Amino acid sequence: MPFNFCRFFLLVSFFLFSVTAFAQGFRVSGTVRSAADNEVLIGATVAVPQLRLGTTTDANGFYSLNLPAGTYELQTTYIGFLPATQTITVTTSGQTINISLQATENRLSEVVIEGNSLQQKLMDNRMSVEKLSTVEAKLLPALFGEVDLIKTLQLKPGVQSGGEGSSGLYVRGGGPDQNLVLLDDAVIYNPSHLFGFFSVFNPDAVRSVELYKGGFPAQFGGRLSSVLDVQMSEGNNEKLRTSGGIGLISSRLSLDGPIVKDKLTFLVSGRRTYVDTFTRVINKLNKDTKDYNPIPDYYFYDFNARLNYKPTPQDEIMVSGYFGRDFFTFDDDADFSFSFDWGNTMGVINWRHNYNSRLFSNTSASVTGYQYNILNQIDVFSFNLRSDVKDITLKTDYVWALDNKHTLKFGAQATNHSFTVGRLNFESDDARQNFSSGNTYKASEFGAYLSDDFTVNPLLSFNYGLRISGFNSQGKTYAAFEPRAAARYNLSENTTIKASYASMMQYIHLLANSGASLPTDIWFPSTPRVKPQRSQQVAAGISHLFGNGKYLVTNETYYKWMHRQIDFRDGANLFVNDSLESEFLFGKGESYGNEIYFEKIKGRTTGWFGYTLSWTYRQFDEINEGKRFPTRYDRRHDLSLVVLHKLSKRLSLTGAFVYGTGNAFSLPVARFAFQDVEGEEPSYVPIYEDRNSFRLDATHRLDLGVVWKLKPKRGEADLTFNAYNAYNRRNPYFVYFEQLKDEEENQTIGFRAKQVSLFPVIPSVTYNFRF
Repeated sequence: MPFNFCRFFLLVSFFLFSVTAFAQGFRVSGTVRSAADNEVLIGATVAVPQLRLGTTTDANGFYSLNLPAGTYELQTTYIGFLPATQTITVTTSGQTINISLQATENRLSEVVIEGNSLQQKLMDNRMSVEKLSTVEAKLLPALFGEVDLIKTLQLKPGVQSGGEGSSGLYVRGGGPDQNLVLLDDAVIYNPSHLFGFFSVFNPDAVRSVELYKGGFPAQFGGRLSSVLDVQMSEGNNEKLRTSGGIGLISSRLSLDGPIVKDKLTFLVSGRRTYVDTFTRVINKLNKDTKDYNPIPDYYFYDFNARLNYKPTPQDEIMVSGYFGRDFFTFDDDADFSFSFDWGNTMGVINWRHNYNSRLFSNTSASVTGYQYNILNQIDVFSFNLRSDVKDITLKTDYVWALDNKHTLKFGAQATNHSFTVGRLNFESDDARQNFSSGNTYKASEFGAYLSDDFTVNPLLSFNYGLRISGFNSQGKTYAAFEPRAAARYNLSENTTIKASYASMMQYIHLLANSGASLPTDIWFPSTPRVKPQRSQQVAAGISHLFGNGKYLVTNETYYKWMHRQIDFRDGANLFVNDSLESEFLFGKGESYGNEIYFEKIKGRTTGWFGYTLSWTYRQFDEINEGKRFPTRYDRRHDLSLVVLHKLSKRLSLTGAFVYGTGNAFSLPVARFAFQDVEGEEPSYVPIYEDRNSFRLDATHRLDLGVVWKLKPKRGEADLTFNAYNAYNRRNPYFVYFEQLKDEEENQTIGFRAKQVSLFPVIPSVTYNFRF
């Protein structure tokens, strides 16, 4: 019987809703916000010192404490804000206490989103989690001056880039399709602009960013390697605010503020590149010159919007949207015209409800999609090739604080997928013929979970849970149990050890000719012949805080098994193929390594150091004679050093140094020559041995930046000067072979490998403003 995702969602939602009758008790809860703009503060500490009880706010700025009746001092702290203390009286009915914090005078030009201190990070039950501050991202040197949140995440241990300038994420041996990317709880399938060089996330519209590398909470599922959870800003509840920036290749502008104070706020944000305006002028000026070679036309834009409505103190309704497109066109005004566009569309509505001081829920409905479209015109015929994926998702999540020892999280979600794979339309004017081909697939995905945060005592805590997932396509239903577990033990006040285990399933797969995140990505569902991927990961780590809370050092070790990994036969046709499943090969993979992380967030000089030692392999019976081989993104050594130094209130210096072992790739070890026509130049066929048995040269680069705060008559502004690749290192991008010939005999005498580098030293300047 086909799976009905709406019936499943309603049934589970009814069950989850029915448990609300049990949520009673002496609970103090509320939301912590910035007094300046009413933005929620994530990771703020709320504590009652005399009871030695405390907690931190979640992604919605929400906290909850179970307290006995009495009168207490409630203390709230957050990095970059003045601590707040207030006297509260707890009665048998419980109460809601919302808290506003004032920013310190020496804060940066905007709210520090990361917010939680090193002590809070030390005591967090979760492990393998990276939190990102948009303030830090805007201070760091950037390619072309374009701030990029994902590139900042690449500076964290265990996270690698796909190559020079790329915004792709390769997390603990996983590919770019194995990352679950969420924007306000809705899936983003391709988080990249400019052929993978920039991400789709406009930092002016982002409130928080969290990357889970392991120890995944039970509410997340559908991918193997990581979860990137991005939340948009809510909008200023106090006054209208304008912010933006003008950079080397793009500009951005954001507006946010109240529509009805304390009830309704809005945020709109847009960004566009304008390199195409210059290339069009150059093409027009050179159009009539000899050997005219037009420059391709390229630009991208994206748009974010959000409304926050609070009809009652217990309810909040949020409507978010994203739309982004990339356009690439080449037209020589003669016999050839080529263009393609790609991008994401997302819309989601969330309803957050507090039933009482113990129980609250978040229910959402979202529509999301990704598509690309290629159009080619050659003389008298043309073709159009497109692929897309569209989702409709219903989701509900509950948090139930039983007491100070147990906090339950449970929920369910259901998704209806629609895939168009390689839809080709061909038309010929001369022959007056046309045809089309391609495949369309429908699928349903569902999941339900339950987890418990269990604090045994001040020294020991656990998080354990179970996710049940399933997938239906073409009459075949897959189902799986995905257990999750994590533990933290305090060896001392400043030292903790953590361990985790996670099992993950992935039911949809990315098909591409390259491991990079290219615009011609094709998403394909699990079918009776294509089974879902699965991974299991164990991790253990130790963290130590020293220097009176100024420094934190963490060491984590992980091992990940990956089953039913997908590769393709040599010469596979992935775009126009009605029997695409016949091109697939299935194998296994493993990844293991050690990550060292050192961080300092207090004082005039801050920053971090990360080092990863890792191995990543794949093994297929039909590839490399069945022997395992390193993946292209296997990187033995990966190092990053980030330093931010504040010279004065107006002037800051920033620097980032990265080093990485070169990517693995295959090179021919010999060539076989054969001559099919006597007297003609022979043809040379390359001969390969083991796959990916060679390495490109190591990649290393130094980026420098200066941030100078201006003194405008109104608001805030700064100039950011960057030098990307400051010492002009020519890092390898790819290698090709040049054929060498004898000039007199005009015969091939050999082949020579040549390296192509992408970016030399690139200076840039960006003007940022806010008022």
